[in-house]
Amino acid sequence: MRRFAGTLRKGWQTGICVWNMNIPNHVAIILDGNGRWAKAKGMPRTYGHTKGCDNLEKICYVARDVGIKYLTVYAFSTENWKRSPDEVNALLRLFRRYLKKCIKSSEENQMRVKVIGDTTAFEPDLQESIRRLEDFSKDYDRLYFQIALNYGSRDEMTRAVGRLARDMKDGRIEGPVTEEMIGSYLDTAGVPDPDLLIRTSGEQRLSNFLLWQLAYTEFYFTPVAWPDFHKKELLEAIRQYNDRDRRYGGVKE
Repeated sequence: MRRFAGTLRKGWQTGICVWNMNIPNHVAIILDGNGRWAKAKGMPRTYGHTKGCDNLEKICYVARDVGIKYLTVYAFSTENWKRSPDEVNALLRLFRRYLKKCIKSSEENQMRVKVIGDTTAFEPDLQESIRRLEDFSKDYDRLYFQIALNYGSRDEMTRAVGRLARDMKDGRIEGPVTEEMIGSYLDTAGVPDPDLLIRTSGEQRLSNFLLWQLAYTEFYFTPVAWPDFHKKELLEAIRQYNDRDRRYGGVKE
């Protein structure tokens, strides 16, 4: 966690001063409410997903400017395959467009992009887009951006334990098993745990997102749907985060 230091972009009329705030090093966001937001406007759910995708690009700029170092977003869960085929196919088309467009924003943001989750479930062209984006952005370090696609935390831990067990059986590693060892097999290996989790659109649950990594994370729930979650809302979440007393199970005298 660091004090804010940097240059704000034009248009930061938020009514919230960030100059004396501690900025969370890693923010995770569950992008919720796209479909309901669209339905409330008399539009199809796919319209909400498109607008939510546009907003994600804007929030990356905000996160970079305010000094957040790591940003992880929950875009498509392992359970989202249960939605209607039309909505799933629309989401996959949207991911294809976004991943290609993200190459430009990664360059502008000096942003390293990594996709977490089981990407083997996607079509080969989508897997190739992911590899291309990750390779293109691998040397950037101003913002580390993780996109959770076909991600579920229980699935992540199951895959991690499977790989760990195979490596132990083959003699590539030796016990005892430690938290650090398990962490090194997770999709988020090498990335610090989130300091702040934000979930939009009023829901107050984790929905199988980063269950291991969120052990000591501060939670912030907002009724604002993701397409309407702009810089003012992000700064309000950070302001409230600054009011929290993080003791990590200990006691402050």
